[in-house]
Amino acid sequence: MNKITGGVCAAKGFTANGVHCGIRKNRSKRDLALIYSEVRASAAAVYTTNLVKGAPLTVTKKNISDGFAHAILCNSGNANTCNANGIGIATRMCELLGHELNISPTDVVVASTGVIGQPLNIIPIENGIPPLVAGLGKNSSFAREGIMTTDTKLKETAYEFVIGGKHCRIGGIAKGSGMIHPNMATMLVFVTTDCAISPAILQKALGEDVKASLLFLRFFCFFVIRVYHDILDFVIGNKARGVEKNCQCNQEGKCDPGRGEKGEDNKIEIKNDQHSEKCKEISSKAEDGENQRILEQLEKR
Repeated sequence: MNKITGGVCAAKGFTANGVHCGIRKNRSKRDLALIYSEVRASAAAVYTTNLVKGAPLTVTKKNISDGFAHAILCNSGNANTCNANGIGIATRMCELLGHELNISPTDVVVASTGVIGQPLNIIPIENGIPPLVAGLGKNSSFAREGIMTTDTKLKETAYEFVIGGKHCRIGGIAKGSGMIHPNMATMLVFVTTDCAISPAILQKALGEDVKASLLFLRFFCFFVIRVYHDILDFVIGNKARGVEKNCQCNQEGKCDPGRGEKGEDNKIEIKNDQHSEKCKEISSKAEDGENQRILEQLEKR
């Protein structure tokens, strides 16, 4: 497993962007982020167990209940939590992006982070989505900046690994600084990969990784693109270039990379090491806010 650059755009078929739309007063701060898949992607997520949950979480749960998604839209500066119209605003965000990308609104993962209890004005988001989509590219760093709030450290990573003789990539971005307790409070993590895997196995792998590597997490979302029977972590469009030959993981502990050169069926054991190591690295970048205080306490024990 080799560390590479690219963040959430390292995996084939993914693009991203981040812009300042006006939610935050500081014009130098990006406050709207997008991760886009060229094709409809397999999706899995783990959420906070806190009793108080933001409206976007409720909408996202419903949208990816079928195990698939096409895009992630996240704003910073306002958490859209404890608002009477929160569900309506989160739903409208999905509708606006769906229209701009020509995809179903129910294929959008929506997230918000920032100040709690203040109404979220939809107008800046509505105005910001067109340039956000227009600027899609290998811009993981822009998306990374767009989800940050009080973070003082950038949280982004990517790796390349081999499964069944096929080269695959996995990458992610994260935010989380101030309150990370209780029970996955304000942390957001988005991970993409071009390793083919079914929604059910993806959800199982993600759940195990969160238990092993992320003690406090608000919203951990993993996307995989599906091309015919191949899945990338998060890709949108008709076909993800370069991923149609990836092995397909449909059973726990098994991967079918397709027919071998001599025509035999290839079956190999699937390890979760690559995903686990990446999750552990991105979750360990907690050198700011309450994260740092907790790490210092643990080091003293």
